[in-house]
Amino acid sequence: MHAYLIAMSTSGFVGIAISVVALLLVVWCIVMYNGLVRTRQSCRESWADIDTELSRRHDLIPNLVQCVKGYAAHESSVFEAVTKLRGEAMGSKSQSADARGHVEGALDKGVGQLMMVAENYPDLKASSNFLDLQKELSQTETRIARARRFYNSNARSLSNSCEMFPSSIIANMGGFKASEFGFFQADAASHAPVDIHFDGSQDSKGAGV
Repeated sequence: MHAYLIAMSTSGFVGIAISVVALLLVVWCIVMYNGLVRTRQSCRESWADIDTELSRRHDLIPNLVQCVKGYAAHESSVFEAVTKLRGEAMGSKSQSADARGHVEGALDKGVGQLMMVAENYPDLKASSNFLDLQKELSQTETRIARARRFYNSNARSLSNSCEMFPSSIIANMGGFKASEFGFFQADAASHAPVDIHFDGSQDSKGAGV
């Protein structure tokens, strides 16, 4: 009888241990899944922030073009190029983050050329309308850069979780994919971002993501 009680006690302990391990495993899976959901949601929200700032820049560009055109109407090729690039950027909203980054990079270059045209017209640089547009564009570019860094950080976190063990198991089971959110970054080969100053001067320098 004593041996039987010991055996029952042992089996009961093993059963409890197995139950605890199973419970911990379930809790771990839930925590890991919820973490992936939060990261994916952060990617969506930070991407929406980028989209908002890019739309604001798209809205500013026509006013900037008209302002410069009033002083340099003969620079028609620059105005046409910027207008075309703006149209392409607005039409790229359904594309991947990487593809859209290349299109927006080309628009950055076009805006930089437009600002270089403005450098040749002192009266334009002294115009309050131009200075206001220039300041708003500079602030928008700063917000775009900040939103881009935040988005890329979230996309990197999701990608790591989808590819690294053991979180990759939960990611595969939950339908999470590393390619769901690509990185959004400027096309360094196509342009050098223009650093706009409020006094009308500008420098060309690289910018990290």
